[in-house]
Amino acid sequence: MAWNEPGGGNQHDPWSGGGRRGNSGGDRGGSNGGGNNGNKGGNNQGPPDLDEALKKFQDKLNGMLGGGSKKSGGGGNGKSGGGKPRNSFALPGLLIIVALAIWGASGFYLVDQSERGVVLRFGEYQGIVEPGLQWNPPLIDDVRMVNVTRVRSVSQTQSMLTRDENIVEVEISAQYQVANPRDFVLNVRDPALSIENALDSALRHVVGGTDMIDILTSGREILGSSVASRLQTYLDAYGAGIRLQTINIESTSAPAPVIDAFDDVIRAREDRQRTINEGMAYANAIIPAAQGQAQRVVEQGQGYRESVVAEAQGQANRFNALLTEYRNAPEIMRERMYLDAIEEVFGSTPKVLLDVSENAPLMYLPLDQMRGNSGSNSSSTTDSSGDSSSDAIDPRVLESLRGSQSSSSSSSSNNPIRREGR
Repeated sequence: MAWNEPGGGNQHDPWSGGGRRGNSGGDRGGSNGGGNNGNKGGNNQGPPDLDEALKKFQDKLNGMLGGGSKKSGGGGNGKSGGGKPRNSFALPGLLIIVALAIWGASGFYLVDQSERGVVLRFGEYQGIVEPGLQWNPPLIDDVRMVNVTRVRSVSQTQSMLTRDENIVEVEISAQYQVANPRDFVLNVRDPALSIENALDSALRHVVGGTDMIDILTSGREILGSSVASRLQTYLDAYGAGIRLQTINIESTSAPAPVIDAFDDVIRAREDRQRTINEGMAYANAIIPAAQGQAQRVVEQGQGYRESVVAEAQGQANRFNALLTEYRNAPEIMRERMYLDAIEEVFGSTPKVLLDVSENAPLMYLPLDQMRGNSGSNSSSTTDSSGDSSSDAIDPRVLESLRGSQSSSSSSSSNNPIRREGR
């Protein structure tokens, strides 16, 4: 039989530890209020009642706020006993204090080292907070964090018209940082979109004033610097609070359908420039040599002129000196000049002019022939008689020498050899 079966005499409560209720008669009847109260006041070890727990908590809270606690009466229907009146403002005050504490605690925040906070109070600019622990009243101040050290980047690829009415595709990228957090937050609604539009405008303005060949070849650096200068001017005019770092021209090319033709044109220009450079190198090598040779010829001409002038001046001075001496001694100078002329005329001839007296001894040595034959005799073999020079002497000269020697044997050996030039 179950423990709670109707009509059962042994009704056990599973949470009562097996004991009987205090008033069994009252339990069966169920109509006596005292019996029900007695059932509650018995040895009940059942699970806690949630409503009763909430009621006890409310009583404690009312006691803390100054209200009177309810007391159970002696009968079944308890009535609240006398106590202090409840304060109706205590609970709202406590709630307000708790809400203020939560509101104040939520106002603390931490600003990173790479960030700056722009403080707006009801939408109006108040200031910029530095890195560290900061506090601002929540729901009143709006703090917007801006990273001022991060390098942001934007890139574009555009097709545009050049000054010579050609189409070129340019891929460009820009790196920038936030220089003024206040202007970055307040002056421009969308800074990223603004810098994209400004970059597009600056690029089209610069490309529209440049020839296509300059953009594709040597003008890329000039293009990048011009775009950077103009873009920074635009951003300063907007008050965007942005500072450009670098502008990179990633690539420049002609449109895809005509890129092969433009490559051929570029190669032809490069070949032309290479040929010009080779010609300039050759000219730089030849011109200095020609200039040096011309200068050498000029110097030789100047040297020849100076030597001729100096020789002419020397001859003139010599003639003047001879004229002076001739005026002083005409006969002597005439004789000397004659001898000098004869010496100059006969100095290079092998002929010998002799003026021999009848009784004067004559001795002639053909020194020129001996001198001329000395080189050939040294290289050839001498004959058996050893007389190699006698064949080169004229026999008539030898005959005259023998006759002269025989006729002069009686004369004195101290007579000099006479040789005259006249």
